[in-house]
Amino acid sequence: MEIKSPFLKRIISYFIRGLVLVAPLYATALIIWTGIEFLDNIIPIEIPISGNRTVYLPGLGVLIIISGIILLGFFFSTIIPQSFFKFTEGFMRRIPLVSLIYYSLKDLILAFVGDKKKFNQPVLVTMYKETGIKKIGFITQTDLSHLKIADHVAVYMPLSYALSGELFIVPAEHVTPLDAKSTDVMKMLVSGGVSVKVSKEETAEED
Repeated sequence: MEIKSPFLKRIISYFIRGLVLVAPLYATALIIWTGIEFLDNIIPIEIPISGNRTVYLPGLGVLIIISGIILLGFFFSTIIPQSFFKFTEGFMRRIPLVSLIYYSLKDLILAFVGDKKKFNQPVLVTMYKETGIKKIGFITQTDLSHLKIADHVAVYMPLSYALSGELFIVPAEHVTPLDAKSTDVMKMLVSGGVSVKVSKEETAEED
């Protein structure tokens, strides 16, 4: 149904602009607030003010958790010897289920915040030469000798609109490095190709 009224068209245009502004802000604030509430519930703290009355300060539990993690990092980095870590991890490696959970989570965290980040090599992978279909992903392993696989690399491909993805083992010759920032590539993949980097020229034109 085509809207012919200029007034209605302008109202709809204003509504869409407002929706584009408000919806992402609301979703972002909701996600952050939900995360704060979840962390606060780990260490619920209520401050007494008068009599039996207490007040809940949002974010206090998060602050305590973050401070505790920083102190633990400092403590284990400066006081506890590295040999203790090696002994503890060697012991945990021998426990089947614990080893699987512990090292999977550890490697996942290190992939994002460690010194050896994994999602920083965006590549273009040729999936089918006949049709020329390609997919974008991130190289996570270049040496697969422990799996007795030669001339192949491990490429992780995130799924759009989801916190998940698939791991592919592809021939190294089918992988082409992308000259782009990994954060821009990740946003593009997660958004299904909708989110792209806007150049300064395009921004100036819109203004």
